Amino acid sequence: MTKPMFLADFARLPSLTRAVVLDGLAGAIDTVAEGAAPSHAFLRYGWFAAALAAYGGAARTIVVEEDEAPVIALPFVGIGPTAAGVATVPGSYWPFRSFPMHAGAGPRAIDALLAALAGSVTALRIGPVYDCDPAVAPLLARARAKGWAVLDRFVADSYVFDLQQAEWPRGSTLRKNRFHEKHLGDHGALDWSFPEATAWPTTFDAMAAVEQKSWIAARTDGSDAKFTETGHGAFWREAARDPVLARMLSAAVLTVAGQPAAFSFDLACGATKYAIANSYDPAFAKHSPGKLLYYRNLVRAREAGIATVDWGAGDSGYKQTIGAVQGPVLRDWLLVRPGLPALLGRLLKGRWVASGNPA
Repeated sequence: MTKPMFLADFARLPSLTRAVVLDGLAGAIDTVAEGAAPSHAFLRYGWFAAALAAYGGAARTIVVEEDEAPVIALPFVGIGPTAAGVATVPGSYWPFRSFPMHAGAGPRAIDALLAALAGSVTALRIGPVYDCDPAVAPLLARARAKGWAVLDRFVADSYVFDLQQAEWPRGSTLRKNRFHEKHLGDHGALDWSFPEATAWPTTFDAMAAVEQKSWIAARTDGSDAKFTETGHGAFWREAARDPVLARMLSAAVLTVAGQPAAFSFDLACGATKYAIANSYDPAFAKHSPGKLLYYRNLVRAREAGIATVDWGAGDSGYKQTIGAVQGPVLRDWLLVRPGLPALLGRLLKGRWVASGNPA
């Protein structure tokens, strides 16, 4: 009679881990992003493809597999002289510039990534990212253990807002908003719209029109504008071609007498909304059109289940007025491979730190 076999009788074999370096952007990026932390769900193939289309560069991707399932996808592009072997993770500056890592990826997968990376680059820049980044933080820990030089520079403090807090918005704030809204209406009919994903081309045009009238056009060279041709418009228009990303993006637009007067633009990942940009036409500044719009936008987001608004860096005044508090720090990281490059990297650490923003 054959003895029955039980689960305890079987030995679990170690998973097979391997890393491959592919030319271009790997299709596995989407698979990994779908299993990554919810905060990183937007780091899809279309996101990185948009960065290449808008900012240039020839990408390669390191894909790490465990038992033939992709668990890490790290795209990178060369920067500076080719002989230097320096690369960076492509993407948009905001919300952050990271890469997808499956939530179940362990030390062996990260070690395989580092081994492949050491054979591909001399140094890799990752960032800006938050200190708590679920992909970068474990990578940094393993890199230090493996003899990499790990250099950081401060970029900025972030600001986050608990959207589910009680007694928000205050009644006094709503009364002030109604007062401003009434007088803003003296300039023409007001229309508050929240365009669908299918309307992105028209919506981007409307937001670009506001930026071209805003302070960013009047006081700067306009290169940091999000939606104009001279700014980052090409990136966002390309990113919205990915139907999954298009559904993550959201906008609120206020028109006065049929003309765009203010906008808010966000990226939602799970219960977190990243506030990408907002602006207004200074012709209506006296009546706070931007404030009126983003309060409406926040109330709508709360009703949709958003718990946290990540405002990112800069302009802390109005963010704190809303109720935002200081969040995690944003940093740029430089990983320099073991050996002589790491030694030189450590010697030049002071220059890297000094090139960041003062804390």
